[in-house]
Amino acid sequence: MRKMTDYRPEPAYGALGDPAGAPFYDAVEAAAFPQHDIRYRNQRGAESVGLGDLSDDAWAEHFGRFAPLPGNLQRPLALRYHGHQFRTYNADIGDGRGFLFAQLRDGAGRLLDLGTKGSGQTPYSRFGDGRLTLKGGLREVLATEMLEALGVYTSKSFSLIETGEKLYRNDEPSPTRSSVLVRLSHSHIRFGVFQRLAFEKNEAAISELVDYCVRHFYPALEVKTGEDRVVAFYRGVIARTARLAAQWMAAGFVHGVLNTDNMNVTGESFDYGPWRFAPNADPSFTAAYFDETGLYAFGRQVEACAWNLAQLGGALSRLADEDALNDALRTFGDAYEDAMAAAFFQRLGLERSGADDFALVVDLLRWMNETSVGFEQVLFDWFCADAARAAQSPAAAVYEGEGFAAIKDKLAGHRPVRADRLAQPYFQGKTPTTMLIDEVEAIWAAIAADDDWSVFEEKLRQVAAMRAAYGFEASQYVD
Repeated sequence: MRKMTDYRPEPAYGALGDPAGAPFYDAVEAAAFPQHDIRYRNQRGAESVGLGDLSDDAWAEHFGRFAPLPGNLQRPLALRYHGHQFRTYNADIGDGRGFLFAQLRDGAGRLLDLGTKGSGQTPYSRFGDGRLTLKGGLREVLATEMLEALGVYTSKSFSLIETGEKLYRNDEPSPTRSSVLVRLSHSHIRFGVFQRLAFEKNEAAISELVDYCVRHFYPALEVKTGEDRVVAFYRGVIARTARLAAQWMAAGFVHGVLNTDNMNVTGESFDYGPWRFAPNADPSFTAAYFDETGLYAFGRQVEACAWNLAQLGGALSRLADEDALNDALRTFGDAYEDAMAAAFFQRLGLERSGADDFALVVDLLRWMNETSVGFEQVLFDWFCADAARAAQSPAAAVYEGEGFAAIKDKLAGHRPVRADRLAQPYFQGKTPTTMLIDEVEAIWAAIAADDDWSVFEEKLRQVAAMRAAYGFEASQYVD
């Protein structure tokens, strides 16, 4: 366990801009909550940044009352940004119910952020109360735990504290319980931060922010200068975003709100609202009830990512040649295909062979859509291409169909990676752990009706077993 002696504060973002933070952030105050009941504490995450030995009282003090961590930000920072929301530009947004609370280094020396959701009103709250429902906080914990287990590069839910207020929301029975969430991530710098600076025609601030991102997230690019640095940075964001889009697809995950203010320059998945996991490989499956046109449907997420990258490129064009930026953007398609193959072969526990890998993934997804077989069931059954295991599956009959024969032969032609993982208890069962909407609602129902957290805790144990069985490294940067 890394102790407080391993805690390495580094409030780097607060050094940007003028002494008051313009144009990057506003110093704010956290809300004063009447109650501080710890409902989730990410001990693994805490140990990774030297906070593992905090007592529960100290935990509530820092992550419920937001007393500053030693040597860190003395006041939280609400970050300034704009963004396209369902492809309509909105210049009236920013951190409206969250803030950057602290920054610190992990054991590998990487800079990480502790940011909040539901911590009170800021200058960007508009007419909102700046709060988070307990159900909303619970859903984010479940999303991040599941995504990490499935190999997605995601923010980590660090803390969830019930705050004792009653909230009124249009999309759930009210009054409802309240919470404040803290997430651990490698950056809270959204595409929309660059968009705001471009909107303000502040080239000096864009340059300062590019330098910050290169220094902390793309250090190999520090040898580059001027326009070359900007374009290289953009190429890095493109590659990481392609990787993220592919990982969402391989997890059967639908983010739901892929606005430019919900995409991050480190290619890290974060900010979970109406998310869902797809029951099967239906490309039209949507997560948000308000996504009436299916703009952010399961099969259109890669399109959304490419569109958002184009908006980031537009903001960066104030510093770099448009043709060079467009050339960089054209690499997205190939990067995505390669990342898609890598993500699915990782999920299948198989070594890649080369040029035909992406085609195999496409064939598999097409067959999964045509048969409506359970998304997670297929990847569980065919992990390491073990046909004997698949023959014991509840879906075994569908694998005997003519349409799967060629896919099965191709899977068998790939060498398993660490086949010893099949000895894990998780793979001894016949069905995988899932996180479908009815399961999430059942978890919340037990809490809402009887304050019964046992269903939630059991689901987290199941996900932890799955994470241990797969052994994916989901928290690393891609170069």
